Amino acid sequence: MANLESFHLPSEIINRPVAVIGAGTLGRRIALMFSTRGGEVRIYDLSQEQRDAAVAFVNEQLPGVVSTVPGGTPGRVSSTGNLEEALENAWLIIEAIPERLDLKKKVFAELDRISSPDAILASNSSSYPTSQFIDDVKSPQRVVNAHFYMPPAQNAIDLMSCGKTDRGVLDLLLEELPKYGVFPFEARKESTGFIFNRVWAAIKRESLALVAEGVSTPEEFDRMSMINMHTSIGPFRLMDKVGLDVVLDIENHYAAENPHLPSGPRELLKQYVDSGYLGVKSGRGFYNDYS
Repeated sequence: MANLESFHLPSEIINRPVAVIGAGTLGRRIALMFSTRGGEVRIYDLSQEQRDAAVAFVNEQLPGVVSTVPGGTPGRVSSTGNLEEALENAWLIIEAIPERLDLKKKVFAELDRISSPDAILASNSSSYPTSQFIDDVKSPQRVVNAHFYMPPAQNAIDLMSCGKTDRGVLDLLLEELPKYGVFPFEARKESTGFIFNRVWAAIKRESLALVAEGVSTPEEFDRMSMINMHTSIGPFRLMDKVGLDVVLDIENHYAAENPHLPSGPRELLKQYVDSGYLGVKSGRGFYNDYS
């Protein structure tokens, strides 16, 4: 197990795999981007169905995506339900599991215990700073937030220290991540929602409030937003892509930190989630035209 005295940055990373923990919507997209430099990416998930779907997604999308990455070369992607196998010799491990703080604490303790001593442990959490789930991590200086949006279409990444992150970890990721076709931006101090997501949270919450209050409909507001903002997708369609259960988890976290936030947006999301309407992954969300 790594400790404060023995920690050092990973070496020979070009010859070492990247491990993604979680084969869901974002996990498979993260794996896709790290498959663009000819190396190996391993996806870990307990669900065989999720693992198979993730590998199929990467293999289907990779030829088109790799051509957009300068010097890109198709890599190898595999999946496993064995955590030790997924982590073996990985230089970078990215957690992409549901937004549950108790679960993240447990997972990071396991990653710290099992992984190579020099592996970087990154969280794709969209709202929790890593400082909140390193209680049982013996080597917190290798822990960092690396929050992806929706690659390969939205390729920005938030990088944020856990408060104890080695400066070299941040500098290494700032240098290496663009080689995979993704673009990191460092949050200069701890921030719930990081950088872009803080702005997106406000847009998302007001959009939900408009519908919760009966002022507009998801379809109509999306059309208006697309016209005024010159985008190809509106907030409600985007929430459907992320997953309404994930959006609700994030909103609940924001509300726990700030009890003064209006409850209407969360109540609206809960109605959809309780009905099983989770968005694209369930075939129906704010829109019902997903096959």
